[in-house]
Amino acid sequence: VTRKSVVFCVAEFRLAVVQLQVTRVKADNLSRARRLVKEAADEGSKVVLLPECFNSPYGTSFFPTYAERIPGESTQMLSEAAKESGVYLVGGSIPEEDGGKLYNSCVVFGPDGGMILKHRKIHLFDINIPGKICFQESETLSPGNSLSMFDTPYCKVGVGICYDMRFAELAQLYSRSGCQLLVYPGAFNMTTGPAHWELLQRARALDNQVFVATASPARDETASYVAWGHSTVVNPWGEVISKAGAEETIIYANIDLQHLADVRQQIPITSQRRSDLYSVASVQAGSG
Repeated sequence: VTRKSVVFCVAEFRLAVVQLQVTRVKADNLSRARRLVKEAADEGSKVVLLPECFNSPYGTSFFPTYAERIPGESTQMLSEAAKESGVYLVGGSIPEEDGGKLYNSCVVFGPDGGMILKHRKIHLFDINIPGKICFQESETLSPGNSLSMFDTPYCKVGVGICYDMRFAELAQLYSRSGCQLLVYPGAFNMTTGPAHWELLQRARALDNQVFVATASPARDETASYVAWGHSTVVNPWGEVISKAGAEETIIYANIDLQHLADVRQQIPITSQRRSDLYSVASVQAGSG
C-alpha cells in the first residue's frame, strides 16, 4: 500500500489557523510566522492558514512600501516553511507588485515547498460607514480576476481574501466545484468585525454545507487600522468549532469530512436546487 493511497482514505485532518501579531518590521513578521507554522505542524496540523497582510501593516499607505514581486522574500519564507513542516500552507496575503500594479495576493504552497496557486483578491474593500470607517483599497490596489481552488489529499479547498467572503456567489461556485473547505484570510475592523465577521462565516458554511476558516491578524490597538481578530473555524452545520480572541494565538480544528457528508445527506439541498428556475454560473474559470 502506498503512502498516497493511505492518505486518501483519511476522512479527518487537523487544520491550524495562525492569528499573527503583525508589526511594521517585515523581517519580524516573517520569522514569527515561520515559527508559528512549525508549532502548528508539530501539533499535527496538515493545513495551516495565515492571516491577511501577514507581512505588512494593513493600509493603503503601507501597500506600496511593503509590496513584493512573487516570488520574493515573503513567498520564499512560505515555501521553506511549508517544506520544513510538511504542510499545505495558505500564506494569508501579502501586497504584490506586478507590472506596475499592486494586488492583495494569497499564495499557497504544498508540503514539498512548491507553489500551488496565487489568488489575487477579487473584490476590493471600498466602504464608507459615516462616522465610523471609510476605506478604499482601490486607491492603490487592483483586483484579481480568477477563482482559486487547490486539491489536497484530504479535500479540495477554495480561497478568498477578506471582502471576498461577502460575496455568496463565490462560495457557491467553489462548493459546486467540489470544495469542502473554504479559507478566507481577512482583516475585518472594529466596526464590521463585531457585526458581520462570524455571521458571514456561518452563512457561507451553512449555505454551502462546507467548512469555513478565517485568519485575522491579532488586534493592535495602536495601529492605524485595528483588526477585529477572532479567527474562526465553522462546520457545515453552521457551528463555530474553534475561535480565537484578540491576541496572537494558534487555533485548531479537526475537519471531519464524514460530518460534512452526513449533513449533506440529512439536508440534501444540492440535489433539491431548482436549476430549471435559477443558477449561479462562473463566467471565467481558472486558478491564480
